[in-house]
Amino acid sequence: MKIVVLERDSVGTDISVDCLKQYGDVTFYRNTVRHQVAERIKDADIIINNKAPLDRETLKDAPNVKLICEFATGYDNVDIVYCKERGIKVANARNYSTAAVAQHTFALLFYLLEHLPHYDQYVKGGTYGAQDRFSNFDLPFVELDGKTWGIVGMGNIGKAVAKVAKAFGCRVIFSSPTGKSTCTEYEKVPFDTLLHESDFLSLHCPLSNLTRHLIDETALSKMKKTAILLNVARGGVVDTRALAKVLSAGGILAAGLDVLEAEPIASDDPLGEIKDSNKLLITPHMAWASTEARERIVEETCKNLEAFFKGEDRNIVNL
Repeated sequence: MKIVVLERDSVGTDISVDCLKQYGDVTFYRNTVRHQVAERIKDADIIINNKAPLDRETLKDAPNVKLICEFATGYDNVDIVYCKERGIKVANARNYSTAAVAQHTFALLFYLLEHLPHYDQYVKGGTYGAQDRFSNFDLPFVELDGKTWGIVGMGNIGKAVAKVAKAFGCRVIFSSPTGKSTCTEYEKVPFDTLLHESDFLSLHCPLSNLTRHLIDETALSKMKKTAILLNVARGGVVDTRALAKVLSAGGILAAGLDVLEAEPIASDDPLGEIKDSNKLLITPHMAWASTEARERIVEETCKNLEAFFKGEDRNIVNL
């Protein structure tokens, strides 16, 4: 079997991918963009990738492809309908990053909630050392205890975040974009109620026709002016221009984003114009990328390959 790994570096060069070599003749590419895909996969039996587009245009001249393995849970970069037409199975990696993303959600929250960039600079800039009192809290902050934490998407990550929020004393409510959630551990509410009542609103849903720009200017206008929005889902769930406008006008207190509509950030992204780190924190799509999570994603991919060679369907998303 000829295996082509299109984005080897997407799991980090500090993580070994040698386990993949036991399954065939493997060709590794550091990174791959659209115009490079077709040439690199033309003789492939199996493709392992993360973000490189695999659709009718890039796959049409690769007649031998039997399996696509995602170095990810999301598979919106793959044309699932076309793959089904071709009999190409698509397998993803599941639940590898739950702990990492939940952890990063709170890292974003505390950075913003307690105005940590301000206070760090207050000390390092010499202002604290020059004052005559022991403390400073010129930018007030609040406790999580007694507040309402709202969640969009109560899957594994949403539940992990809910568990931590509850441990901090939050009331947890959630809304299901599909309306199909069977979660009974936390209070399910209509979307408008979620917007009106949440002090902290975190997004943990997939990107779909139901969730694209779910958080638009109308939704943001229904949130508390003291609310903090956290997006660790997909950039497209939030309308970038609407968020920039609302943040600049003080419509909500702050936003913490690990994902953007265009990644890496586009030069004309209006969020890039907001330099106040007390109002907006953006991290470079790293919430999923703890060392342990990246090790797990390689392990999961190997398990998917193992199952495929045994004739078993493991984590196949297009059956």
